[in-house]
Amino acid sequence: MVDVLRVPFPVLQSSPSLSLKPRLCPLIPPSRRLHLKSNSLLFPLFSSSPSFFKLPLRCSSPSMPLQLSSLSQDSLLYSRAYWVTKTIIAWNVDVVEGSCYLYASKVAALSVTDNGIQGHDLEIKLEEDRSGLPPNVIEKFPHIRDYRAFKLPPVLDAKNLVKCQLAVAEFNSQGKCRNATGLQLPGVLDELFSYDGPLGAFYSAEAVSLCLWAPTAQAVYAHIYKDPVGGSPLEIIPLEETNGVWSTKGPKSWEGCYYMYEVSVYHPSTLHIEKCYANDPYARGLSADGKRTLFVNLHADDLKPEGWDELADMKPDILSFSDISIYELHIRDFSANDDTVNADFRGGYMAFTLKDSAGMLHLKKLSKAGITHVHLLPTFQFAAVDDEKENWKYVDSKILEKLPPDSAEQQEKITAIQDDDAYNWGYNPVLWGVPKGSYSSDPNGPCRIVEFRKMIQALTHIGLRVVLDVVYNHLHANGPFDKDSVLDKIVPGYYLRRNTDGFIENSTCVNNTASEHYMVERLIIDDLLSWAINYKVDGFRFDLMGHIMKRTMVKAKDALCSLTKERDGVDGSRIYIYGEGWDFGEVAKNGRGINAAQFNICGTGIGSFNDRIRDAMLGGSPFGPPLQQGFVTGLLLEPNGHDHGTKDVEKAMLASAKDHIQVGLAANLRGFVLTDFEGKERKGSEVLCYGETPVGYAFCPTETVNYVSAHDNETLFDIISLKTPVGISVEDRCRMNHFATSIIALTQGIPFFHAGDEMLRSKSLDRDSYNSGDWFNRLDFTYNSNNWGVGLPPKQKNENSWPLIQPRLADPSFKPQRSHILAAVENFTDVLCIRNEYGSTTPVHHGSLASL
Repeated sequence: MVDVLRVPFPVLQSSPSLSLKPRLCPLIPPSRRLHLKSNSLLFPLFSSSPSFFKLPLRCSSPSMPLQLSSLSQDSLLYSRAYWVTKTIIAWNVDVVEGSCYLYASKVAALSVTDNGIQGHDLEIKLEEDRSGLPPNVIEKFPHIRDYRAFKLPPVLDAKNLVKCQLAVAEFNSQGKCRNATGLQLPGVLDELFSYDGPLGAFYSAEAVSLCLWAPTAQAVYAHIYKDPVGGSPLEIIPLEETNGVWSTKGPKSWEGCYYMYEVSVYHPSTLHIEKCYANDPYARGLSADGKRTLFVNLHADDLKPEGWDELADMKPDILSFSDISIYELHIRDFSANDDTVNADFRGGYMAFTLKDSAGMLHLKKLSKAGITHVHLLPTFQFAAVDDEKENWKYVDSKILEKLPPDSAEQQEKITAIQDDDAYNWGYNPVLWGVPKGSYSSDPNGPCRIVEFRKMIQALTHIGLRVVLDVVYNHLHANGPFDKDSVLDKIVPGYYLRRNTDGFIENSTCVNNTASEHYMVERLIIDDLLSWAINYKVDGFRFDLMGHIMKRTMVKAKDALCSLTKERDGVDGSRIYIYGEGWDFGEVAKNGRGINAAQFNICGTGIGSFNDRIRDAMLGGSPFGPPLQQGFVTGLLLEPNGHDHGTKDVEKAMLASAKDHIQVGLAANLRGFVLTDFEGKERKGSEVLCYGETPVGYAFCPTETVNYVSAHDNETLFDIISLKTPVGISVEDRCRMNHFATSIIALTQGIPFFHAGDEMLRSKSLDRDSYNSGDWFNRLDFTYNSNNWGVGLPPKQKNENSWPLIQPRLADPSFKPQRSHILAAVENFTDVLCIRNEYGSTTPVHHGSLASL
């Protein structure tokens, strides 16, 4: 066998992230390579294509020692060519008098020399199509619109060829190799293997069936286990393939057992055939930390709380999406520090089932006032928090409470264990379709499923619908060996979006997914339907929605809307979806197709967050100068010493901010007509910000989600305390907090509040508390403390602002008293009652949309 090129995997820098959540990019583990020394596990290559032998062939050259040359930077570690349809390869090379060839090796033995590609089983000459790429390919892959098109023979056995290591090489007229690279396969995989049949585990009265989509795999086995961890498999079952789908049928006794897939597949990150062990992408149950997939039938009666099947009839009425008001809440924040909750339930699903806890009494108060939906931060299986509670590390809060309010010691103690404690926001997905085990009483077996349903049921009983925060834009891990990698083990190079060099895009910080690929889009929609049907979820908030294609979002909305109580136990017409429509990274300006960014998604009825009203009210942006002021935080009228420019400049900034807020009050409608600060009548789409970007972009009110604070960045009270002058009173800051929440509550569109906005919540000025533990993220539903002044926030994200933060935390006049918190809650609920009493379904004058 030809030696494989042994070059260290290139260290790639992530693109600068504009994402509002940090996700630490995992280190690539040392490569453990599997060499298949025999053909015992290999398919009969090309056996299904007798006409294969009519193709132009060239005999393989004898194995030659590999020498690093000018081609080394274009080695097979890169995948700069695209197999876009069965008969077309796209490559950005200019072949004038030379030639191009496609190479394949069923044992991944390809290597690069000055003379070309060695170690191949097959070599096929490519002919350039001077007419270029066809329109359907350009539409699917706009970022390669200018690539050359190279034709493959139509009789090629492509379905077997995609299981090989593949490469293309370009030669000059003298036969010397000038370029060589691997291939990206999603285009041809979508054309040949798009599939709408059953996937995952299915249960009948007599049997359990498994179906796995893995068209590039050479072999797939299911390892069946009795226990959630350890022990030898009860049996190892080979799956049979039909057109890229591997399946098997087993006995009913599998139900309640666990399984893992063993997938033998070529992996472009290692240049080898790897034996990968992975969970089922369609898993509906897991063992602790996702070690194995649980065979679990979600329709089984013993997994349903009493009255579960009738829950849809108990959902509070929503006459119009315009009546929605959203309260964003992290599951652990809700009860981790609530002494009125049983210690065994704190920080988990079951805390929501305690009717008289401080937290549930508060939610009842908000529900009665007008909050309609609780938005729960990611609840799927994510990395960075151990599911086994006995492995968690803690800091004694009694020690922390004795430290000064501006001390650095608290954050030192918290960050020392932050990767081993119970806390993380959860924006590091492992498996989308299973509730997170760390929030359940038992992470093994079906306990997490039952308790999640009880949580949904309990919230429904107090008049609240439930929104899940979903993170389909990226995955936590990749490669064949990471324990948290799943999709990239099953079909390497397909689920994760890659750049033109063939490496994974990281603009969301890590492992961007590619919803433009058919089976990625299908997995997203299937997952949404599972949550809606099996857990009776009422809405979905999409993290970095702009990195998902508009087509995917519209198909998802239509699929959800088609659900009926009679057939599915859910009224899909009442499911609301919204997300972050930021436009950046490789998808910006429709770089990978029409994406679900703010300006693209309008007209669909899907909501997007309104950063215009947030920035106008608070000042600047989360990425701007920390002391830059806005309409609510004292711009011009309460100067804090920051240099905003001359008084005339400040007046213009304030006037412009008021225009932005007026448009926001009218739900950012394009056609809303206002008289601007210059006395001119303008439509919302004609009021400009952010480098001449229109403020108004929505077609209807429910396409705008208005907010001033969320889990990202500082809390509302913290940002007010940072941006206002040091010398004003805490009462003034409380009034500003109330002013801000009142504006949001009384806007057209969907008002959105971060949990604790109504209680003057503080995170001790932490701008990014995703991994800051329970200490900095504490909520106190007894209203005794707002968590201000619990130490300098963690150094990693806040150190540059410590000189601003420290004197504020040290000053006791900044800290609200219980009376301030109680007044804030009362003021907040009063305004919600006003909104709820008068209703937001009354038509709003927004100009003539017909003229847009």
